[in-house]
Amino acid sequence: MDVPFWIWAAVVGFIVVMLAVDLFAHRHAHVIGVREAAAWSGVWVAFGVAFGVVVWQVWGAEFGQQYFAGYLIEKSLAVDNVFVWAIIFSYFAVPREFQHRVLFLGVLGALVFRGIFIAAGAVLIQNFSWILYVFAAFLLYTGWRMIRQRNEHLDPEQSAVLRGFRRFVPMTEAYHGQRLLVRRNGVLLATPLLAVLVLIEVTDVVFAVDSIPAIFAVTDEVFLVFTANAFAILGLRAMYFLLADLIHRFVYLKIGLALVLVWVGIKMLLKIDVFYIPTPVSLAVVATIITVSVVASLRATRGAGRRPLPAPAEPPFRTASEDEIAALDPVWGRRTRAGRGGRETAAGTVPAGDGPRADAGADAGADTGTGTRAGDEARTGARDDRDRPHGGGAR
Repeated sequence: MDVPFWIWAAVVGFIVVMLAVDLFAHRHAHVIGVREAAAWSGVWVAFGVAFGVVVWQVWGAEFGQQYFAGYLIEKSLAVDNVFVWAIIFSYFAVPREFQHRVLFLGVLGALVFRGIFIAAGAVLIQNFSWILYVFAAFLLYTGWRMIRQRNEHLDPEQSAVLRGFRRFVPMTEAYHGQRLLVRRNGVLLATPLLAVLVLIEVTDVVFAVDSIPAIFAVTDEVFLVFTANAFAILGLRAMYFLLADLIHRFVYLKIGLALVLVWVGIKMLLKIDVFYIPTPVSLAVVATIITVSVVASLRATRGAGRRPLPAPAEPPFRTASEDEIAALDPVWGRRTRAGRGGRETAAGTVPAGDGPRADAGADAGADTGTGTRAGDEARTGARDDRDRPHGGGAR
């Protein structure tokens, strides 16, 4: 499969543009409802399918089928990511309006890490053909383990990642809006939202260890492996908001995903020295397994409806009050200082006692979420000047 550099650049550029559009569309924190999530899911799936059609038309049916097989495998395995995200968000009581920002950054990181894994996997396969046996054995073992542990779920409270993060990184005990870092009393601190983001990134790396070998079982083309991964991952945020409250209904999906891993492991073993299973057969088997597991799950839980995951009675983190947020120092730049004859800010010197400008500076800081104490100090200084007949400057 001959893919010119400009096509790689065009695909990566398109992905970056779509990420920018998504970020702009969700620049204001808000709760994403089912209708909005369904619309965005439709958009991302349409892009993924349309790209597969382009591959089919330009490079032929075989490569088109390989892309769709890889896309379906990645999309199916990604559902497990969604369920883990829901458990993490529920346990840490992350406000729903802040979840999209975490998932956006998480998906951005996932694209980078998976790109690295794909490049490493391609190099290993090209130079060490025996690595396919390792990949196949790993897929078979992972599928068997998923079947055995189908009723077990991630326990965030026992997460070594979270314990290590809290041990080595200074951190607040409250969410401060969508901020990942805050500065309080001159000290730079991580917020719980950054800890949640790190945990999500680590879980995605773990899932990538399963999914990357799985897609190499259906195609050796690095371009198809990367694009199938990318278009499958781009729709994960919308899929989360669409399915998060329906996790309890997919009771057989984990078994279905385990069988998919077992199937691609068998396909990879046979492909090495025995028999190459045609791509349309692989695609049909994966589609059948996923369809049967989803339909069986929905039939078994008919009438259950949407139900959010239970949250702990005492969440480990709380939401900061407006006063706490307003008291923060700027994360970047100089802290404002008050002095005799005026107060110095990042924008210049403002005369002492200039109440309206002091108030405006404080209000602007509060509105941008980087509120400083300088505004309060300036207002206090102005009141003190009025109380003292002979002046004396702001303290």
